[in-house]
Formats: sequence, structure tokens, C-alpha cells
Amino acid sequence: MPYLLHGLTARWLLILAATAWLQACQPAGQAPATAPGADKPAAAASGAVQPSLASYHDASGEDALTGGVRLIPITTPKGTFKVWTKRVGHNPRIKVLLLHGGPGATHEYFEAFDSYFPGEGIEYYYYDQLGSAYSDQPKDGSLWELDRFVDEVEQVRQALKLDKDNFYLLGHSWGGMLAIEYALKYQQHLKGLVISNMMASIPEYVRYAETTLMPAMDPQALKEILKLEAKKDYDNPRYMALLIPHYYVHHILRMPPDQWPDPVKRGFDKTNREVYVPMQGPSEMSSSGKLAQWDRMADLGKITVPTLTIGGQYDTMDPKHMEKMASLMPKGRYLHCAQGSHMSMYDDQKTWFQGLVRFIKDVDQGAK
Repeated sequence: MPYLLHGLTARWLLILAATAWLQACQPAGQAPATAPGADKPAAAASGAVQPSLASYHDASGEDALTGGVRLIPITTPKGTFKVWTKRVGHNPRIKVLLLHGGPGATHEYFEAFDSYFPGEGIEYYYYDQLGSAYSDQPKDGSLWELDRFVDEVEQVRQALKLDKDNFYLLGHSWGGMLAIEYALKYQQHLKGLVISNMMASIPEYVRYAETTLMPAMDPQALKEILKLEAKKDYDNPRYMALLIPHYYVHHILRMPPDQWPDPVKRGFDKTNREVYVPMQGPSEMSSSGKLAQWDRMADLGKITVPTLTIGGQYDTMDPKHMEKMASLMPKGRYLHCAQGSHMSMYDDQKTWFQGLVRFIKDVDQGAK
């Protein structure tokens, strides 16, 4: 689900890292993710023809001077703005556009892809949505609407010249919601779709938090968190001091915060609250913004392109719901990260990336 690590300063990291709580939140018996390249069953199983090293790293294109970066003009009802994208690699058959979470986070927490996708010959695109990080950040709140973001993704697709023969769309958290909406409107342009750590119903997400996640929390901590939320006292340092050890390290990223990877810290620190709060609402354990009533479960059967849903056992999102999502789509497939949380690409990295690469290569080889 959308997340916001507002106010997580170095001071709080040191305080929290010193507590026994954080050490207790390590998944029991979990081994670290296997280093990239240690074994590559997905690539071997697919038999896909890999681009040559020279062709994959060809820097003779129009964006050679920028290292693959392009600022793409986006037309909106409030004028034209620019969004930031960066291409990595070349593969004419496999091009993956990454939709980050938030709303209002950044592409940066996806940087772990650099450790996996180049070795698989997969071309991929980082992309900061309007209002995020390196893209323009207009102050007009009317721009923060789901339909407008869908239109933005389509304009980005056209500018990057992605099409049904090569275009894979991967959305994580809020990006998964955006990917669902895009597929329902523009799936004729897609070769494959990935919905990672995102339920197809916000009311069901809230219900899961209230009936499953909250009851498992320390009762006194939960009581104080809910009291602060009732007062809308979200900027109170005590709010984050409670949420981090009692919620974040269980369900967002299952590592002590002082050990969170640098891309995650940067991506969270830059989250734009002017986008996040109106759409998601300020609370971490619920939704009260414009997206609060969003529900597409009844429409998933209309998505006919090959689709992978990914869920984590300890996610803020119900993994059983995400498995059901896959069953409702004609060409759906589910990947379960048994040690993963909302950021399964970090705390169950080997499972997440191997399953993702296997899906992409299978679709490339014509699997349904």
C-alpha cells in the first residue's frame, strides 16, 4: 500500500536501532537474500536469447549524453509539465516501465533492479511520476487524481515508444493500483503486467489492517497510535517513534531501520506529502484520502494480458487477497514471498526477483 516515512530522521534511527524491539522483529531463521548472479534458474529455464553485452550497453542512441535520462513533456488540464525517466539497457523484446509507490514517493527505492535486470538482459525504465523527486512538482492539488495519472503513464509510454510487442508494466504499492487502472484502459499496448504488493480494493486493505494487523500489535502502543491519529497529531515525534518499531519493521520492511538500504531511505525521505496526503490520507494504517473507496476486484477479469501478482507473508496487504486477484484474471499468476513484507524486493529479494524474471522470460517465450 502507499507508504510515507515522514519525519524518519537519523536521530530516530539511532534511537530505534538501540531498542530490543528492532532486533526482535527480524524474521526467525531468515537467511539474507542470495547475491545477484549466485544462481539464475529463471534465465536458464526460459532459454531466452540474451542481447549481447555490446548491444545491451549500446550508448549511441539519442540519450547517450544523459546516460539514458529523458525529461518527457506531459500535457495536463493545468498545462504542460515534465516528468523524469531513465532507461537502462537495450532489449527490443523486453522493456519494463517501473511505477513507484506513494503516491508521491520516487523511483529511487527500485534501484535494487540494477543488481538483477542487467544480468538478465532486461531493458527497464525508472520513472518519477508528476509531483515526485526529479519530475516537476506543481502546487495545484487538482492534478492529484487517479485518472490523470493513468493518462500520464500513457503519454510516457508513447514518448518511450513502448508497444504490445515489448511493453511490460510493473507497479508496486500505489504503482500497482495505477498499473491496474492503466491495464483496464490501455491493455492493448501491454505485453505483460506486474502488480506487486497491492490489493485491488482499498476497503479490503483497511479491513485487513483493522482485523488482522492491528490486533497483533502491542495493545498499549496501538492505543496510543490511534489516540494520536484521532487528534490528527501526525507530526508529533511520538507518532513515528511508535509506528516504526510496532508497524514498519513488521509490515513495511523487515530490517532494523538503521540497516534499511540507501535507495529505500532516499525514496521515502523524498516522498511528497502534497501528493500523498490528499490521495492516501495521513494515516499509515488506513486510508482516508481520495483513494479510500477505490475497488477494482469486480473488473480484474477484464485484464486479459499475462499478469503476475506478488504478495508478501508479512505485507500490509493481504497476501491471500493478492493470490485471489491472480485467479480472477484469465492469464494471472501469483508469486508468494514467504519472508517478505510490503518491500519484498528487499526483505525476500531472491524470491521476488527470481519469480519476476521468470514471469517476464516466460511471457517473452510465449507462455500465457
